[in-house]
Formats: sequence, C-alpha cells, structure tokens
Amino acid sequence: MGDYENLVEMGFDPRRATLALKKTKGFNDAITWLADNEDTPIEKLEEADAAASTSAGPSGEEDPFGEQGEGDGSSAPGEAKSLKCKECGKLFNTPAKAQFHASRTQHDEFEESTDEVKPMTEEEKAAHLALLKQKLAEKRAQQAVIDQQQARANEAIRRKRDAEADKIKEELRKREQLKEAEKRKMEKREDVIAREKIREKIKADQEARRLKTEQEKAAREGRTIETPVASSSVAPAAVPAAAPKPAAAHSESRLQLRLPSGQPLIKTFPVDTTLFEVASAIEAERGFTPSSFTTTFPRKRFYNLRIKYQ
Repeated sequence: MGDYENLVEMGFDPRRATLALKKTKGFNDAITWLADNEDTPIEKLEEADAAASTSAGPSGEEDPFGEQGEGDGSSAPGEAKSLKCKECGKLFNTPAKAQFHASRTQHDEFEESTDEVKPMTEEEKAAHLALLKQKLAEKRAQQAVIDQQQARANEAIRRKRDAEADKIKEELRKREQLKEAEKRKMEKREDVIAREKIREKIKADQEARRLKTEQEKAAREGRTIETPVASSSVAPAAVPAAAPKPAAAHSESRLQLRLPSGQPLIKTFPVDTTLFEVASAIEAERGFTPSSFTTTFPRKRFYNLRIKYQ
C-alpha cells in the first residue's frame, strides 16, 4: 500500500494527502506537513501551491534554501539555512512552509536564519503521529456531537411541524362535523315542513271528498248545502257571530228513481207530493206499479204509499 493510500486510510482528505506528498519527501514529512496545516483551508493551500509553482524558477535551478536535498549538505559559514518568523520565532526549511504559516497565522514578517531545522526523530514522529490521530479522533467526536445535536433539532422541528399539521387537521375535522350537524338539522326541519305540508294536503283532500260526498247526498235528497270557506293555517281574529240565515223555501224536489228494469227515472215533483202520487206517476210513464220505496242513506223503506215525501 502506498503513502497516499495510507494517508487516506488514516482519515485525511484525499486532496490534502495529494498536496502533502507533493510538498514533502516522504510519508513522515507528509504527516508533519498535514499537522502544520491542518487548520488551513484546502483552497488556500492549493492557491498557495499554484502561486509557488508560478514564481519558482526553471527545473534544475538550485534551490537557495536546500529543500530539494541536493549536494553534500555542507554550507558556508553564515549561509541561511532556514526562514524564521519574527513574530513567533518558528523556523521553516522551505519558503512554501513559511508562506503557509503566514496564510494561517497572518504573520507576514520573516527573516533568514542560520539555524537549521532539525529533522524529527522516529520517536518524535511517532508521538506526533499519535497526537495527530488523537486530534482527528477529537474532531470526529466533536463533529458527531454536532451532528447529533443537529439531528435532535431537526427532529424537534419535524415534531412541531407534525403537531401543527395535526392541529390544523383536527380543526378542519371539527368544522366539517359542525357543518354536517347543521346540515342534518336543516334536513330534519325540511322533513318536518314537508310532512306538515303532506298532512295538510291529505286533510284538505279528505275535507274536499267529504264535502263532495255531502253535496252528492244532498243532491240525491233534494237538499242544498253551503260550501264552507277554506280555513288558513293561521287562525283569524275572532269576529262576532253572524245572525243565522233563514231557511230557504223550496217548492219542488228532483228524484232519481231506480226501477227493477234497470233504467232510472228522473222526475221533478212538488214538495207536497205523496209516495202514492209518485207511484202513480211511475205506473203512468213506465207501466210498473211499485209496492214500496227504499232510500240508500239513511237506509229506510216505505210501504205506506200514502205518506208524503219530505
């Protein structure tokens, strides 16, 4: 497994791992570079790398700071071996590291130094690697806590939204129930009114049939009846009782006589005509001599033909 795969497996961002291996000479140096620049955004690191590549001399040009590791490592007395930050005193063996430090800390004053940046021992590298892993674990734990808090906040928002939606649905359901109850009440009132109208109509029809029956009966008996005025549903105001009308004086009566032959005889007689005279008239017109007369309503039979018809 290569250095890049090892860095990615340790949890480093692939872009940072690629840039770290590009800026350093090996796995351990890449770990150190990643630790030094862990708080710098990757975009700034890539911009600084692009700027350094543009400002660098042609390939093969001698590195004035010796970061490429060429030569026997000897240097003349007083020769600059590193760059030193005037503000914090940190040493850097390459201009790129100094530039990254400036972009991260906003320190912009550097000077050349004859002090050489001592390479880290294996123990220091192992301790630094352990510290870096610990920092990564702490960051992941912090991110997990933040994610959990965010999830709880989102769940609270969802529950609140669901509760509001349920409340709105309950209000709509209650409104629909009130509307349905009002509708049922209206239908009941309409049914009562309709039934009342039907009863009034039935009553009026019964009264009309009764009056018609009485009129037909009166017509058969030769009487006349007065048709009553239709009464309204609202009782009128009390009025003084009218004086009784005098009985009408009738001088004639019209009879409908049913004979055994089946053909009726309709004839008008004076009101003082006796049944004997009626029988004589029937005998004169139809040649039949009746021995009695019968009425349908009220049911009566007359045998003495000398009784006058009233």
